[in-house]
Amino acid sequence: MPQTATANILTILESDFSGVVEEWLGTQVKEGVKRSDLFSDSESRAQNQELLKAFGKGVRAGVVNEEFSLDDDAWEDLRAVLADVSKERVGRGVTPTEMATFVLALKAPLFKRLEAMPGVEGGKLIRDVLMVTRLVDAFAIYTNEIFIGERDQIIERQRQEMLELSTPVVELWDRVLTLPLIGTLDSARAQEVMENLLQTILERQAEVVIMDITGVGTVDTQVAQHLLRAAAAVRLMGAECIISGISPMIAQTMVQLGIDVGTVSTRSSIRTALSDALQKVGYVIKTSEAS
Repeated sequence: MPQTATANILTILESDFSGVVEEWLGTQVKEGVKRSDLFSDSESRAQNQELLKAFGKGVRAGVVNEEFSLDDDAWEDLRAVLADVSKERVGRGVTPTEMATFVLALKAPLFKRLEAMPGVEGGKLIRDVLMVTRLVDAFAIYTNEIFIGERDQIIERQRQEMLELSTPVVELWDRVLTLPLIGTLDSARAQEVMENLLQTILERQAEVVIMDITGVGTVDTQVAQHLLRAAAAVRLMGAECIISGISPMIAQTMVQLGIDVGTVSTRSSIRTALSDALQKVGYVIKTSEAS
């Protein structure tokens, strides 16, 4: 019975596993995706060995009549190794293109060995090359999906961390909080601001909140609405809200846009806002007299 394409691939992996690993590494070097600046030779070799071992296991159990799906249980080991390798490579700064090319480089050593196998020529060689191409291409596509998913998780986690850092609620004095806003205030950030602010009001039993917009570059209708909704939520929590940092330009813009701040107190600077806030909670600032 003639050898199938799958059997020939397995023969190569079993008879010359180390040679395939080394040539795979060499092809990665030629393609410029080995990233010796990020991974030592031993780390790169270990990743290649783990991936190739899992790939061979998947080929043995997961290809039936030259049909396969990397979602099947037979490819579980490969998916697990890919998840670990992708996480490590994302963390060190490898790009999706580099990751895909890293996997596709496996074709070269396999093609070379198929061509050298006795009895594999003509139509059989074309058949085996097509099988290797299908397998490695599917491997690369799946790798990129995992890689991009892992990178997206990191980006989302960093986004959340940046949101937390960009919406700090600071206790200036007993029962007085301030929320310094910097940059752009979009809907997602406005929601984060409100949740963080209301929770801190509850925890600190605050009575006055100063929302300082000195660092907000542009105040348009949308930004103003976000601020007024936050101020309304503060009032529902039983506290008063003062918006500070109203520059002449911002004041003029708000008037031109027809934005009505209603009963919300506004001040030009956080200094005057703090003075008002302290008076509201029963404190008076006085200069010390010389003795």
